[in-house]
Amino acid sequence: MIKAVMMINTQGKPRLSKFYDFMTVEKQQELIRGVFSELCSRPENVSNFLEIDSLFGPDSRLVYKHYATLYFVLVFDASENELAMLDLIQVLVETLDKCFSNVCELDIVFNYSKMHTVLDEIVFGGQVLETNSTEVMKAVEEISKLEAASNAISLVPKSVSGWRGR
Repeated sequence: MIKAVMMINTQGKPRLSKFYDFMTVEKQQELIRGVFSELCSRPENVSNFLEIDSLFGPDSRLVYKHYATLYFVLVFDASENELAMLDLIQVLVETLDKCFSNVCELDIVFNYSKMHTVLDEIVFGGQVLETNSTEVMKAVEEISKLEAASNAISLVPKSVSGWRGR
């Protein structure tokens, strides 16, 4: 099971974090700081896999990928395959690139709800749902269409709204 998904910039600011086990906000912030301190202390020529029992408990592993100014991080238990998790990061980044035409940190900051929609289409409740970025994009586009349609629906009939202006 996936325990957490994080996107942290190189200054240690979390740009997106999602925890699939209940934790207080303070505990989440502590874990994000701990993960960042582990990542920034590692040389670039070492493995992207870490045993992280000290932060997340026994049998916890972490895999990360560093793109430009962001660390993409997955924390998971022993039931998940490390290489599959590394590939899942690649799927997430590819999907975000399709979504935002070469994703950058600002896209994550200013499109927070779309980021969560993409992530929820790939991972939900700690389980991997979809690994095909084309299928994820279809679902995200469909959700965007539904949101646009629901925003266009007026809950107050025009006859009533015109009455108020008198």
